[in-house]
Amino acid sequence: MINVLFCGNDGVFDGVLTTTLSILKRTETKEAFNIYLFTMDVSYLNPKYIPISGEKAAFLDSVVKSYNPENKITLIDITPYYKKEFAGSPNEGCYCSPYTLIRLFADMIPDIPEKMLYLDCDIMFNRDITLLYNQDISEYEYAAAPDHYGKYLIRPDYINAGVLLFNITKCKETKLFEKARNQIKTKKWLFADQDALWHSTTKKKMLPQKFNDQKFLHPKSTVVRHFSKRLFWLPFPHTDNIKQWHITKVHKIFKYDQFDDILYEYVYLKTKFEREIQK
Repeated sequence: MINVLFCGNDGVFDGVLTTTLSILKRTETKEAFNIYLFTMDVSYLNPKYIPISGEKAAFLDSVVKSYNPENKITLIDITPYYKKEFAGSPNEGCYCSPYTLIRLFADMIPDIPEKMLYLDCDIMFNRDITLLYNQDISEYEYAAAPDHYGKYLIRPDYINAGVLLFNITKCKETKLFEKARNQIKTKKWLFADQDALWHSTTKKKMLPQKFNDQKFLHPKSTVVRHFSKRLFWLPFPHTDNIKQWHITKVHKIFKYDQFDDILYEYVYLKTKFEREIQK
């Protein structure tokens, strides 16, 4: 079983659907996928911070099962853990959203698998997921690629936490998540959980940039294209946060057509889901 983890509120549907389709359509393995969705209700912080709905989880489950009947979606409510540990913490209003913090509870969830690939929802696989998932991390807490900007501005081994291959067993031994949670509760970090994880790490495996390309897509080498916010120099210096489901911008600005088969199916499936909900 290949175990994948996404975290987010009800608004991550487009990201989870497109990322999951990219995994399924670019991977040849017959091994089944268990895709975990960590979610929570913190609508007291923001009306948009509601959990992934059961209807969306069920639809995603039907999608993954259409590729392999043994695939499944596992929806887990993290609300009690979050409220107990992080409510009122210095990082509750972090740069992205409190949902970036909830992967730090992975060690506390019963029956969580020993190996798990965490993915942000703005990611597309350009090549087979097994190139990443089958990395040997038996002696490491996790494997990660450098942060594109942080490797220059902070340190060469500063990681981007959008793609993390966790050895959960080792993380429990070293108390990685527990240490990171304590950092979140006691210190204000610019990049919240990413900084907390990096500062709490005992031993990590650094991966080549191709496993988390945050700026470029090299058609023959890039395994993961991460559609994170990036700097553009033309027509004037500015940042933009183009995601893979912004199809027009993906074509016009990035000039990518590598994902067209995935995005075509995404549009079809999203339309199908919206019609089903309206009935």
